Amino acid sequence: MKKTGSVVLGVLCLIVFAVPAMAQDANTVIASALKAMGDLRTVEFSATGYDFVLGQNYNGASPWPKFINKSYTRLIDFQTPASRVDRVRIQGENPPRGGGQQPVIGEQNQNQTIVVDANTPWVQQLEIWMMPHGFLKAATANNATVKQQTIGGKKYSVLTFMGQNKAPVKGFVNDQNLVERVETRIDNAFFGDMVFESVYSDFRDFGGVKFPMHIVQRQGDHPIFDLTVTNVKANSPVTIQAAPARGGGGAPAAAAGAPAPAVPVEKLGEGAYLILGGYACLAIEFKDHIVVIEGPQSEARAQAVIAEAKRLIPNKPIRYVVNTHTHIDHSSGLRAFVAEGATIITHQSNKTYLEKVLNAAHTLTPDVMSNSKNKPKFETTSDLKILTDGNRVVELHHMKDFGHHEGMLLVYLPKEKILLEADAYNPAAQPPTGASAVTSPYNLSLLDNVARLKLDVQRIIPVHYAADNRIITMAEVRRVSGRN
Repeated sequence: MKKTGSVVLGVLCLIVFAVPAMAQDANTVIASALKAMGDLRTVEFSATGYDFVLGQNYNGASPWPKFINKSYTRLIDFQTPASRVDRVRIQGENPPRGGGQQPVIGEQNQNQTIVVDANTPWVQQLEIWMMPHGFLKAATANNATVKQQTIGGKKYSVLTFMGQNKAPVKGFVNDQNLVERVETRIDNAFFGDMVFESVYSDFRDFGGVKFPMHIVQRQGDHPIFDLTVTNVKANSPVTIQAAPARGGGGAPAAAAGAPAPAVPVEKLGEGAYLILGGYACLAIEFKDHIVVIEGPQSEARAQAVIAEAKRLIPNKPIRYVVNTHTHIDHSSGLRAFVAEGATIITHQSNKTYLEKVLNAAHTLTPDVMSNSKNKPKFETTSDLKILTDGNRVVELHHMKDFGHHEGMLLVYLPKEKILLEADAYNPAAQPPTGASAVTSPYNLSLLDNVARLKLDVQRIIPVHYAADNRIITMAEVRRVSGRN
């Protein structure tokens, strides 16, 4: 018995002393990395390269579409903390493939300013804390732990701390004491617990500070940035001011408990309704059920559409939701429809991708589908699928030779002679007076497909609805495309 007691006491001692030893090891790793990389308080760096738009791929097997960063400048103040990015981007896919508001005509200026305060979302803060020096500061402040790991035959000291979203943030410190990779998970309405990873290489010395000359960020298994750094100014003064509030104060906030604003609705015909207030959706009444066309944007938008469809067409279940294509902004509400018990109708080329994405874990921010325990159900179409109960008819046509998305569906209501389309024609805020300076191949594809299918289209409903709520006709698309 004495021997057993001694063994137990020894094990307890090991447990007691393991925690401070581990903390000390983490502090040692951080100190060694700071010594090797230098004390970086502020940085201004320039780069060229590419950005890629998350969730806008041409098909499920494609990476996110690429845009060229003609110039890229970023300022970071790790002490405030704050970050500012200014970039000029141009079209990168020729011919255009995928979404992301392609094609970009000429040069497009973009900027982003983040000044961290108590209300700054964690995903924005990560833009600072996932930089190599930023990670070390965050690891110090958040009592990181460390373990040794070998990946591909290479040894790393892996520092880990818990992020504000309750997902671990890991930094991989190599044998030169450089932070080579930082990874975590963030919540995404479509992709769920999505991996967010930054990889750094080709470190060079700038006045005693080592900074990476190649930066690659990945989200959802594909790069979202690939930058080659051309110039670095370490610890020079930077000024980063929060962007001014838009609208000069804007409208007063809604009172707590106030009813949600009414969802704009237009009756298109008997049992056919256009639901606005976000991306355009349709609610179609059949004999014993409802079909909703498009499940876009977010869970909140989808729930608003579901509620409105049930109000307009009472006492009938939503049996189907038609997915025009799998881009993130058109599919991030699908999970709410799955929770409702609806079957997703989509092109057959989209099914495998949607199955994978919709079955991904959503543990960081559980949603209504997570809570419902429902699994996604599908019906697919190839070139044509007709939904009918003997009275109401809805035609689903596959768009051919359409660069925006391989599995795009057009939705045609023959009785009303109305065509719903997504991203083939996104109308400007004001009616066009003539042809565009550069004709979009997506516009031309819409005209070609309508002609090929011999559809009598009196009205087009773009999912990206016109800001002035005007009626869109084929004549407008022809005018913009120079095909009058």
